[in-house]
Amino acid sequence: MVEHTEPEPSRPLRSWIRSTPGTHIWLLIIAVTSIVVAIAPDQVDRVLLHRNSSNIHQLVQHPVRALLSSAFWIENPASLALYAVLFELFHAPVERWLGTLRWLVIVASAHVVATLISQRVLLTAIQDHRAPRSMTHVVDIGVSYGLAAAAGVLTYRIPAPWRWFYLAGVVAFFGIPLATGGTFTDLGHAIALCVGLLSWPLTRHVVSRETPPRLT
Repeated sequence: MVEHTEPEPSRPLRSWIRSTPGTHIWLLIIAVTSIVVAIAPDQVDRVLLHRNSSNIHQLVQHPVRALLSSAFWIENPASLALYAVLFELFHAPVERWLGTLRWLVIVASAHVVATLISQRVLLTAIQDHRAPRSMTHVVDIGVSYGLAAAAGVLTYRIPAPWRWFYLAGVVAFFGIPLATGGTFTDLGHAIALCVGLLSWPLTRHVVSRETPPRLT
């Protein structure tokens, strides 16, 4: 059973951040790495992104580091504002609802599983000469895999009948690119979404201690 701390009605922003520490620490780290990429000299930013990618080369050479570090970088620093919005829309509600531990288990599992499977499929394509060998060094940053998983598990937070419209929307969003000749990244997104949807058992027996509104 997961219990949440009491909210602070007079300080809603502070309460929101305190109830979702994992989301905001993760977002802060991404902001720092994005600034590093933005101010790095020419070519250095590419080296940083390649070194911290979870591509085939890095997974073979440094598997643990590749899986961990790729979760804290985005390829285009200009996308930071968009990621901040997406984190607040998907990660924060899931963490606040399930608690930090369950949220972390879901998004971390999705990141690892989606990365390993999608890169394995890519490796098979390279070995079968359906993809160039240079793809072993492709930049593969996994922040979006965690978001796809959060979007999936959030389905169980939405009441019926709106739940089914939401589910149809996220399945279409991640499924259509894959069904129309998507890349290994599209495959990773679809896998991460499935991990989120299959995490339904972790959403059971969640108790919220939010204070009900007072009648005046």
